[in-house]
Amino acid sequence: MPRIIPNVLIRHDPVADAVPVVFDSPHSGAVYPPDFDFAAPFAVMRRAEDAFVDELFESAPRHGAGLLAALFPRSYVDPNRHEHDVDPKLLAEPWPDPVVASDHGRRGLGVVRRLVRSTVPVYGRRLSIAEVQARLSSYHRPYHLELRSMIDAAHARFGAVWHINCHSMKSTAKGHPRADFVLGDRHGTTCESEFTEFVATTLRDLGYSVALNHPFKGAELVARHGDPAGGRHSLQIEINRGLYMDEERIERSPGFAPLQTDIDRLIAATARYVGKAIATRTAPPGFVPRDCAPDRTADGA
Repeated sequence: MPRIIPNVLIRHDPVADAVPVVFDSPHSGAVYPPDFDFAAPFAVMRRAEDAFVDELFESAPRHGAGLLAALFPRSYVDPNRHEHDVDPKLLAEPWPDPVVASDHGRRGLGVVRRLVRSTVPVYGRRLSIAEVQARLSSYHRPYHLELRSMIDAAHARFGAVWHINCHSMKSTAKGHPRADFVLGDRHGTTCESEFTEFVATTLRDLGYSVALNHPFKGAELVARHGDPAGGRHSLQIEINRGLYMDEERIERSPGFAPLQTDIDRLIAATARYVGKAIATRTAPPGFVPRDCAPDRTADGA
């Protein structure tokens, strides 16, 4: 049975032989808390969601990996921002701690959003310190603690762990189409380059275009959990929404099922790659690991 913190998160542990792989989807939540009090139109608010990303990766436990997903929307409080990445323009009073400012925060997209769609105010008022702190303590920190516990447990058991942080992105930027996938490892600082290249090659072999670290290099979650020298590899993956959904209606498109099948193949290939990496740590002479190429005959999720 999954572990659920109501309205906050759902955790799925492996149901097959475990491998040290953890997937998380921090932005696919769509349970809007009753105290949200947003003023922007609901249809506009929903554009901030990474809708259905958790479903695309739902087969991960069947391949021995863990899967964590947020249930609350990122526009309420964003797990992929530092908890002190606070926008002073949002607050009715000064923030009591040092602000950890980022480019996102300066654009109204900090840990609690001031804007959606770059220009639309989320609220018709300023928020109190108490409101923001309540969101951090009840949603943001529990998500981080759960993810940390999953990553730490895998690392303790296997001596290494691979974390894949899952997102979606708009299909175009300033009228120009984006790649099908963007992988972010903060320019090799959060993940071994071999694994990043393996994921990129696997996706390309499945017929997709892949970009690296542009326009998304990874944010708080991969920065916090990635430590390649310590055997902790954290990779962000962004999926072009045009592949699987109607971006205006926030509905699955006919492309959803084929993409979900290919994501299942990616997950299976990742499990084989990691199984090989772990096996070769203590392998006897002459050991030959299983092939870790994508299985093109997989049934999918």
